Amino acid sequence: MKLVIINYGAGNIQSIKFAFERLGVHAILSDDADEIKAADKVIFPGVGEASSAMAKLKATGLDKIIPTLKQPVLGICLGMQLMCKHSTEGDTTGLGIFDVDVVKFSNKVKVPQIGWNEIESLKTPLFTGIPENSFMYLVHSFYAPNCDQKIATTTYDVDYASALQKDNFYGVQFHPEKSGIVGQEILKNFCQL
Repeated sequence: MKLVIINYGAGNIQSIKFAFERLGVHAILSDDADEIKAADKVIFPGVGEASSAMAKLKATGLDKIIPTLKQPVLGICLGMQLMCKHSTEGDTTGLGIFDVDVVKFSNKVKVPQIGWNEIESLKTPLFTGIPENSFMYLVHSFYAPNCDQKIATTTYDVDYASALQKDNFYGVQFHPEKSGIVGQEILKNFCQL
């Protein structure tokens, strides 16, 4: 299996690469459109600020490539948020794959949310064998509200979509690569989609 992690200068890509290596899957880091299109599976990572990350995607033309991919694609954290229509972070227009706008948590809670939180209402084969209320590691100030494309929810200030899916595109707000055995199982499930 050829697995490509999109390398656009916005992500903790090494920890994702190591997580797949623990599963026996060699991941290639690439910003080459042809290599990404030829992959069996694609990871779209992201850590940082939405508008600067989107500017990096546009500079390489990857903003046009990602929405056209036909193989399973998994957006992680900011990667998932950039797959949405819009983010209030930096007033950023996203890739429009998921039909939801990303917004900031209210000032009623500590922002960013950092640490472990439960995922529930799990749907799709991405969560095969994953128990309801499993704990995942999250670090984020912005979130995707619940919408028709949610496949998992988490509660922090509000119930929100901690995972999304549309066709071959999946997104998770949490970091499976930093979430121990359960996170590893989710990455394994992704490899088997």
